[in-house]
Amino acid sequence: MSREKATARAAARALRAGLDRAGQGAATARLAGVLAGQVGRRVSGYVAMAGEIDPMPALVGFAGPLCLPVVPGRDVALRFRDWAPGAELVAAGFGTQEPAAGAWVQPEVLVVPLLAFDRGGYRLGYGGGYYDRTLAELRAAGPVLAIGFAFAGQEVATVPRDDHDQQLDLIVTEAGVVTP
Repeated sequence: MSREKATARAAARALRAGLDRAGQGAATARLAGVLAGQVGRRVSGYVAMAGEIDPMPALVGFAGPLCLPVVPGRDVALRFRDWAPGAELVAAGFGTQEPAAGAWVQPEVLVVPLLAFDRGGYRLGYGGGYYDRTLAELRAAGPVLAIGFAFAGQEVATVPRDDHDQQLDLIVTEAGVVTP
């Protein structure tokens, strides 16, 4: 499976690199609409990197508590720090940025980056397993809503998956909201 996923990741990176970014505004508006229904719940987003669609415009407009992921090390689940727009971010591993400070918290809603997704709600990530481990841990502790955020052109027929891969609850794109 790892070879199949590596091939799929290379294809997904190439596909995403060639996408028209004009859909960012419509995708942001759709994500903001989905998040509007989550007021009162702590939402985690991410700082876009490497051609990812950017959730920040929707996050800064969210009327509720926010947090961002922190990568504490290899092969472990993500941790989360409280974050507010304008708060300092620092460079972290894998080319990411994370909050420089803030209380450790547990999100109830995660906006998740991805390379590709399918209609079944599965995502192809970067191969570290961080979001799969994190979602498994969070779901074991209680309900959590996992929202993939992507351009519609990142959809593929089927994402190769293993038993540990976590299903997303929704995928938000500029073309609409996919509910598996």
